[in-house]
Amino acid sequence: MGWLQRIFGMEKPQNAQVNPAPQVQQAATSTATQSIPPERLGLNGEYDQSGLAKRVALAFDQDAQLKNVDSLWVAQTSGTVVLKGKVPSQEILNKMMSVARNVHGTTSVDTTQVTIG
Repeated sequence: MGWLQRIFGMEKPQNAQVNPAPQVQQAATSTATQSIPPERLGLNGEYDQSGLAKRVALAFDQDAQLKNVDSLWVAQTSGTVVLKGKVPSQEILNKMMSVARNVHGTTSVDTTQVTIG
């Protein structure tokens, strides 16, 4: 089971991207457009409250070395990616941190709730 399925209960949407271009949203009462904060950008460029965490999960799904790690969870607090759970080695954790940092909108990666072993 992949990251998106395990954490968010969803299959990868068609055309989902780790770093999509934001969709332009028209404000209901104005002709001005609203921009989507990078940490709220969904898999297809739409607004998504958990967008950053979903895009990090997608990035983990796309990495053969990380695809089958199933004892870790991904969450977000604003632009901080929060990893929780257990990983088999420091090398895997370092790889996950690197992948997460490369997702647009990530300002930091919190691994204080991760154990190794």
